Formats: sequence, C-alpha cells, structure tokens
Amino acid sequence: MYFTDRGIEELIARRGEESVSLEWIGNRLQEFTDLNPEFETAVERLATWLARTDDVGQ
Repeated sequence: MYFTDRGIEELIARRGEESVSLEWIGNRLQEFTDLNPEFETAVERLATWLARTDDVGQ
C-alpha cells in the first residue's frame, strides 16, 4: 500500500456518492497548487494523465 492510498480511500469514503464536474476538479487542483506550490509538478502530471486517459466513462 502506498502512502497516498489512505488519502484516496478517504476521498472515496467521504465523497464517493457525489457527482462533480471536471471544471470543479480543475478548480480544486488550481486552488491546491496555489496553496501548495511545492506540489505543482505532481498536480501537473496528474492533470495531464487524467486529460489523456482514453478509457473515459469505463
């Protein structure tokens, strides 16, 4: 188990029933990066990976 698994599991447990838009996610990622600029590279990589995922909706 990676350390990040705990955060992902918490996200699913707390918000797994919610529906959100990609715009909402993008805004949250921008806000997070503004507050935590040291994670800019990781957020950029995640956003790029999500944008390029070909199996949308599966």
